[in-house]
Amino acid sequence: MKTKTTLFVLGFLLMTSIGFAQKKDAPINIITGKVNIAKYHSYDELNDMSKGQLLTLYSERIKVIVNILPNIAFATKPGITMESLGIPVTKDNVKALKENRVASVDYFDSTIEFQRKILPYSDTRDLIAAIIFYEETLKSLHTYNDFRTD
Repeated sequence: MKTKTTLFVLGFLLMTSIGFAQKKDAPINIITGKVNIAKYHSYDELNDMSKGQLLTLYSERIKVIVNILPNIAFATKPGITMESLGIPVTKDNVKALKENRVASVDYFDSTIEFQRKILPYSDTRDLIAAIIFYEETLKSLHTYNDFRTD
C-alpha cells in the first residue's frame, strides 16, 4: 500500500515539474513603471500651488523621465519587448535588460532621496521653471515618431 502511495506521489511531482518546465518566462518590457503624467500645468497654475505640491509634481516628472528617456531609442511607451523589436532573447540580453532595470530603480531611488533632503531649499521660481521644462520634454515625446524615417 505504501509503495502505491509513494509511486503516486512521485508520479504527481514528476508531472507537475514537467508542466512547469514547459512554461516560458513572460517577455520583459523595455519600459516599465510610471510613463505618463495626469496633467500638464500652466505657469499660473503652478504659481498658485504650495511648495510641497510643487515638490511632488517635480518628483513625479523625474520618475517618468527616468523611465522613458534612457530607452527612447527602443520605445516611448510600455508594452514593447525585446522580442517585438527583433532583439534576440538570449541569456546575455535578458540579463542586460534586468541589470538596466535595477540600475534605473537604484538611480531613481537615490535621486529622490537626495531631492527629499535638498530640493526644499530650491527657489520656488526655479522649481516651477523645472516642472514646465520637464512637462515640455514629456510633451515632445508625442512627436518623437515624427523624427523617424521609415
